[in-house]
Parts: sequence; C-alpha cells; structure tokens
Amino acid sequence: MSETSRPAPPVTNVSIVVLTLAHQVEAELNRALAPLDLTVSRLGLLAHIKAVPGVSFSDLARMSGITVQSVHTAVKTLERAGLVRDSSARAGSASVIEVTAEGARLLRAAQEAADQVDEHLFGPDSDPTRRRVGEAIRAAFRTAG
Repeated sequence: MSETSRPAPPVTNVSIVVLTLAHQVEAELNRALAPLDLTVSRLGLLAHIKAVPGVSFSDLARMSGITVQSVHTAVKTLERAGLVRDSSARAGSASVIEVTAEGARLLRAAQEAADQVDEHLFGPDSDPTRRRVGEAIRAAFRTAG
C-alpha cells in the first residue's frame, strides 16, 4: 500500500501513537534478543550496570523504573548467568556491581541484534512513516545536549 493510500490511524493522539509504536519495537526487539537469552528489561539493566560502574541497587531501580527488590532479584539472575558480579556482596557493605567479560560480550551481541531491529523497523526499506519517525528521533538526539 502506498504512503498516500494507507488508512489514517484511528487515533491521532501522539501519546497513543508513540505507545503503540513502542510496543511494536519492544516485541520485535524481544524476538531478536531471545536467542541470546535476553529480554529488553534484562538488556536495559545490564546496560545500566555497564554504563555506571559501581551503581547501587537503588540507582538501578530508579534508572529502570522498578523496585529495589525487583532489581535485587534481576541482578541475582544476571549473576547466576555469569553476566555480572557483585564484588563486595557482604552484609552491611555497599554493593559494587560490575559487568563480567561474558556480560560485555553479550552486550555487544545484543547491540548487533538491536541494530538489525532498527534497520528492519526504521531503515531505508521500512514503512515510510516509521522511517520518518526514526529519522526524527535520531535528529532530536543528535542535537540534544
């Protein structure tokens, strides 16, 4: 269907359209991450740990928008998988959570998967509307800051 003959979205509220697109992106990214035994949530947590050395559980919870208890559970899962380590996990001491070599390798593989999703959803051969949204987002973040 050409760009001009496609039906208009039933809702033109920007929030609804962006939320719908976000759900589509999340589903596609979860499919791409599944072979790596990752989800978007686990990837986000792993990336936060990599980006902020020595990050606390409280900070991870704030960055991820989840409870501290959920972060503890998720970090333990990442730790059992060999992706992170808490080098000072002792009662009464602050945690120092860091990504392991395997976690860093997995982050690189996840970035490749995310790049493929970007190409599929927002690249030159994608739906023209989605392509324009991708271009607008890239432009907004290139000029931000």
